[in-house]
Amino acid sequence: MKTFAIIPSGGTGNRIGTDLPKQYLQFNGKELIAYTIDIFQKCELIDEIILSARKDYFNLLDSIKNNYSFSKISKIVEGGEERQHSVFNALKSINPNDDDLIIVHDAVRPLLPHDILIKAIETAKISGSAVVAIKAKDTLVKGLDSVISYIDRQDVFYVQTPQIFHFRILMDAFIKAEKEKFIGTDESMLVQRAGNKVKIVRGSSFNFKITTEEDLFIFDNIIQNR
Repeated sequence: MKTFAIIPSGGTGNRIGTDLPKQYLQFNGKELIAYTIDIFQKCELIDEIILSARKDYFNLLDSIKNNYSFSKISKIVEGGEERQHSVFNALKSINPNDDDLIIVHDAVRPLLPHDILIKAIETAKISGSAVVAIKAKDTLVKGLDSVISYIDRQDVFYVQTPQIFHFRILMDAFIKAEKEKFIGTDESMLVQRAGNKVKIVRGSSFNFKITTEEDLFIFDNIIQNR
């Protein structure tokens, strides 16, 4: 059984107002995405890494691959209009066996703990699907300018990545979504929608997605104090 890690990297950085997408910003002289790739490069259970990105960043990604000796990067493929299209393009670029594992991980989650990655991989090997998520801790409300209602947080989780699946389970879910012109928020939604159970693996608050300027500030402070 082989394990492939797909890292979609097509974000534009619009939410934080930078010309350069946030995944390519440098922290301590190292690109944010390089911290993410490094997690999978160093993991003994990962065989190949596939990046999907806009074509105008292929040269930068090639430089990152060479600068940090990321030998597991086997392909850099063109991303699509939506994240779903980018992951699908990466999936179609490889030829795994049906029971090989496909990991999808956000380029801007650079602090994924190694033990959580291993636990998620081991869970997916057995169950066919696994999604990393953290239990909701805060009070949840529904509303706009004012509270409309409160949501019971008892069985509520915040979904993270990695999300890991047997290749055939994930590919069939993508094909179904494409035929029905359905766009999901992540891979686990497509897989669950296709009739498969998705096991939850407890994640970590460190594994946050860098989306805002505040997130960049927090990440920079963590890196500086390591």
